[in-house]
Order: sequence, then structure tokens, then C-alpha cells
Amino acid sequence: MKAIVIARPGGPEVLELRDVPTPTPAAREVRVRVRACAVNRADLLQRIGAYPAPPDAPSAEIPGLEIAGEVDALGPGVTELEVGQAVYGVVSGGAYAEAIVVPARTLARIPAGLEFTNAAAVPEAFVTAYDAAVVQGGLAAGETLLVHAVGSGVGTAAVQIARAVGARVVGTARHESKLERARVLGLDHGIVPEPGPSFADRVRAVTGGGADVALDLVGGAYVPETMLALAERGRAVLVGLMAGSRGELDFGVILRRRLSLRGTVLRARPLEEKILAAQLLARNLSPLFASGELRPVVDRVLPLERAGEAHEYLASNDSYGKVVLTVG
Repeated sequence: MKAIVIARPGGPEVLELRDVPTPTPAAREVRVRVRACAVNRADLLQRIGAYPAPPDAPSAEIPGLEIAGEVDALGPGVTELEVGQAVYGVVSGGAYAEAIVVPARTLARIPAGLEFTNAAAVPEAFVTAYDAAVVQGGLAAGETLLVHAVGSGVGTAAVQIARAVGARVVGTARHESKLERARVLGLDHGIVPEPGPSFADRVRAVTGGGADVALDLVGGAYVPETMLALAERGRAVLVGLMAGSRGELDFGVILRRRLSLRGTVLRARPLEEKILAAQLLARNLSPLFASGELRPVVDRVLPLERAGEAHEYLASNDSYGKVVLTVG
């Protein structure tokens, strides 16, 4: 089969299209004929050697964390799925390929009306956003969610999920154009942070006291400012480190306002938790895609062999929503 392989740590030019062995599913695994996969910032980090694949990844050299395709082979003991079914899901790696082998229970069936290119833009972004905002952050109807990098894949997903649960949304982005596009999805207030960054005072002003939950995809210097933007008993969930993994935090603010800060990531979770993530996708999100209440936001679609170009585009920070690679 054809696959994109990271030949060595480096720039987009190290992504090479190669012939590699087609995998065979073992017990309780299925092989998926990949029709589309999405590009994530974790892929860019893996390419430069900063985010190695976990031990359970299908391949350490083939990047990619989310797929959409058709089941084309079953391993012994698989009863949840059948050959020919359209499925999507989050994987530990190996998505940039014509086929991938994964545990059957980590996949969900694609709802009717969602074709492969759009389906590939769903798993990582929407599961991450729902898990972080609703499961980890406890976002509820009537509350306010603050979302950083609101024009990203996870950001555009979080806006829609917040609206679906009856919450208000405040988002930040570096460009007003991304905020304008996010308003179409349901963004209530958009903020372009001042250098520093500085946004907490404006968040507290437009919300009347601060956000109840914050979804921080940026990290670094954004984290202490995010804590200042929270209301009493506010909950911040850190899911990305685009601005770095270090920052200076005033613990007094956390104590006085009784705030909480937690981190979460999907890729490094054990199999049992990845199965729960697939169940979340199937039970909580897929019905909303079927009804049209949620929709993936796809910015650009490129063929697999142009993965390097896709990486360059995502790294430019010009994208809005997801970048998807088609396979075959």
C-alpha cells in the first residue's frame, strides 16, 4: 500500500510517499481502507521529532491521528463491525496511508449524509472539544465558554458544541477575519488579544464577570491570562501548547476565586479510554451530525501525496477549520 512516511526529523520535505506492507488485523482488530484523513498540529510536531508516536501506534513513521474509511477486513473475534461499513475515529498514528489496522471498538460508524472528506474532519476535533469542554470542564446550559484559537479545528468544533448544550461562547483569534467566520457558527463575542497576550479584562467585561469554562489550545503565556478571565469557580482545560509548555502562574488568583486547571490529551490515553472516546463520538456527537446541528469545517482538501503542502499550510496559521487529505 501507499503511505506517507517521515523519512527523518525535519521540514515538510521529509514526508515521503512510499510503498509499505499492507497490515493484517489481529484479534479484535479491523483493517480500514482509508478514504480521507485530517492533518493536525500533532502531526507537525511528530514530523520534527518533538512528539513521538506512542507505543500502541500502528506505525511510528506514518503520521496521522484521525481517519474516515471503510472496513475491509476483520480480525478474529470482531462482532461490532462488518466489512463494508463506513467508519471514522481517532487513532494513535498511521492515518496517512491507504489502510490502517486499529482495535474495532475505537471506531464509530459514520452517520448518513456525512461523506468521507467531511467525516475525516470530525473525530479528533469534536471528541477533543466535547471531552474537554463538557466532560472535563462540566460546561452546562446557561454558562459561558472561552475558546482560544477559535478558528482552529478544535475551536470551530467547540463553538458548535457549546451552542448545542445551550452555552454562550467567547472566542479569541489573532485575526478578525477568523472571528467573523466563527460568528456564523454561533460565536457570541470575538476578541483579538493584545500583545502580551492581554484579553482577560475584555472577557470579563463582555461576560459580566468572567467565563465559566475555558478551553485553552495555546498554552504558554495564555494560561495565566486565561485564569484571570475566569469567573468564580471557573474551570480551565488545557488541550494544546502552540505557544509553549511554560508560563508564570499566580496561585493566589486560583485560591481566591476557587479556580481549577486541568490538562487533557487523547493520543496518549490507554485503550480503555480510547474506546470510551469512540463511544462518546457514536452516542453524543454522531446524532448531532446526522441532524445537521453540528457540521465539520473543512478549509482545504489535498491528495495524500501533497501532505507536505498540507503541513506548510497548517503551519502558516492561515487555515480556518480543518485541512484534509484524500486517499486513493
